[in-house]
Parts: sequence; structure tokens; C-alpha cells
Amino acid sequence: MMEELTISVKIAERPYRLTITKEEEEFVRKAAKQINDRMKDFSDHYAYKDKQDLLAMVSLLFGTKALKYEALEEKEKSRFSERLAEIDKLLSKAL
Repeated sequence: MMEELTISVKIAERPYRLTITKEEEEFVRKAAKQINDRMKDFSDHYAYKDKQDLLAMVSLLFGTKALKYEALEEKEKSRFSERLAEIDKLLSKAL
């Protein structure tokens, strides 16, 4: 059974208490830091009226990145499957 722990992270200057597994802790803390860092970047470079706008833009940024990585992963899986099929054909001919 995975060990659970309760942590607190700040996002947009608001604390959030989360119950997560020990294995997730590093990723959750890094994600919170990245969100805050990107919010600061957007705030420094663009005129946004409130934190809701900044959170929306950061969400869009990370959502877009996640979708790109998912598409890339699917493409790689497909290429891997095709290559395995080619190897299987070659092995079948050899035997």
C-alpha cells in the first residue's frame, strides 16, 4: 500500500491542502512552482486584470503542452508497433 501524506502548496498566493502519495509529492510541488512561475511571467509581460486571467492562461499553456505530449506519445507508440511488426515478419521469414 502506498504511503499517503498531507501537504500544503500555494498557488496564486492561496494555500491548498492535498492528500497525496509520497511518490507524487515531488511532482505536485514542482507543478505548483511551475504554475506560480508562469503566472509571474504572464503578469510581468502582459496586462491582466486579475489572477483568474493569469490562471486561465497558465491552464491553457499547460493543457496545450499536455496535449502535444500525448499526441507525440501516440505517434511514438504507433511507430514502435510498426517496427515490431516488421521485426516479427523478418523473424518469421528466417524461421
